[in-house]
Amino acid sequence: MNYVETRRHELRKRRILMVDGNLTLNSQTMDGGASARVYDGGYWGFAAAQAADADGLERITRQARQNAATMGRFGPKQAQPLPGGTYRGEHVFRGRPAMSQKDCVERLAQLHAWCRQRYPGLKSTRFLLHDENHSKWVTTTNGSDVRSSIQRAACGVTFTAVGADGAPVELYEPISAKGSLADLDLSVEALAPMLDELHGHLQAKRQAVAARGGSHMVVLAPPLAGMLAHEAMGHPCEADLVLGGAVTGDLMGQRVASDLVTMVDVAHTFRGQEVMIPVYADDEGTPARDAVLIQNGILTGFMSSRETAARLGLEPTGSARAYAPTDEPLVRMRNTAILPGNARLADMIAGVDDGYLLMKTGNGQADSTTEFMFGITLAYEIKDGRLGHAIRDTTLSGSAIKVLQTADAVSDDMHWNCSGYCGKKQPMVVSMGGPALRVRAHLGGQ
Repeated sequence: MNYVETRRHELRKRRILMVDGNLTLNSQTMDGGASARVYDGGYWGFAAAQAADADGLERITRQARQNAATMGRFGPKQAQPLPGGTYRGEHVFRGRPAMSQKDCVERLAQLHAWCRQRYPGLKSTRFLLHDENHSKWVTTTNGSDVRSSIQRAACGVTFTAVGADGAPVELYEPISAKGSLADLDLSVEALAPMLDELHGHLQAKRQAVAARGGSHMVVLAPPLAGMLAHEAMGHPCEADLVLGGAVTGDLMGQRVASDLVTMVDVAHTFRGQEVMIPVYADDEGTPARDAVLIQNGILTGFMSSRETAARLGLEPTGSARAYAPTDEPLVRMRNTAILPGNARLADMIAGVDDGYLLMKTGNGQADSTTEFMFGITLAYEIKDGRLGHAIRDTTLSGSAIKVLQTADAVSDDMHWNCSGYCGKKQPMVVSMGGPALRVRAHLGGQ
């Protein structure tokens, strides 16, 4: 069989950074190009170039064919039929007219001036604005013709103060939205409640005490639950990693979490609303569908491309995505979340005699065994069902499977965020979300 797929792709990005009222970064970039992939004789050939006109597409398609033929010199290989169907359509987000760089800088200056007046004890304030727009046109020889755009914008705020011990203490808070920076409400009136809350947590952290190391009952606020879902369980459920030996490959149909946990990689719509990173068809032209990874604690599915689905005997989920114009599509997450339960967060905290509320994470890493370690940048003691002292920066670690099996409460709220990137050979825009979870996990101490 001989399959050809072409993609024209334009990527526009901008970043504006203001530190203590000083503009330290103000950039706009545009990257464009085209790519072609050929599947021939069981081998893939890929080529890409900056030229995206008809002649450029023809040249890189020829090169992709030559690359597939070159790979064929390794010997005969069983060609997999590529399942997944076709998709024809256009999906473009149409938000507010874009803000100019000048308007963005002026908005940041207003926010900084307001923070300087309202929080005179701060050592530093830092605001980072960034947005990006991916416009793609994918065509395939099996009939797909897809025009799509993914746009997301974010504002990250970092406050720094001096702790009781004289060392610097900082906290970071991101907000994000689908669209451009014009679709984020960056007015002082809109952001004031969030800024006040961030400042209040920072003051508590200035007096933070050390955590007690060891296994504890912890309540993971939605950002932590989202990180756990994405990093520790999401990646091991990507079909290429499953084929590469991820522990999940032998666990299909088995219990990997408590029956309160259902986890889904959402394609484009959640509870009747379009999600932050909507994918109606992926970069192989495959119609995108939700991938139900865990259903009531049982591992039920993986995210896949056409080829990985064929090799695993599954239906493709439309999860093959490329970040930059010259990148090859890989199996990637889209909008990964544990679904809400029935508990109230306040009741979940009240039910802990001795434990911790974990609210913010600065980073995280995990491997294909589901073992993970996250940096915790904001957390509080829970004593007799009430919040106590803030604790110093620490770590949370364990096996996601073992941790999720201890989940005894899932909150009824939902938090989505699309401010960050997912790393896997190439970056990727994703969103992650979730409710709060109450689980048992290992916390680092002094």
